[in-house]
Amino acid sequence: MTYISLFHTHSGAIKFSNMLKKESIKYDVKPSPRKLSSNCGISVTFDYHKDIKDLIIEDVESMYLIENKEYILVYKSE
Repeated sequence: MTYISLFHTHSGAIKFSNMLKKESIKYDVKPSPRKLSSNCGISVTFDYHKDIKDLIIEDVESMYLIENKEYILVYKSE
């Protein structure tokens, strides 16, 4: 499954991408889609087939499952 994560800060996005790299999870850092918006303007897309809760860190603003070019919210920080 393909996900996209949005972040509160640029440093949060970098921290998250470094975590994915350590776990050998393929990812791509890119501008956030306008329809999702983000505080920092960058997002990370990645493929993951386990429990997504394992990847939630405090820097994640929200996370969406990408399915048929649609974004399905799976996590939103409080």
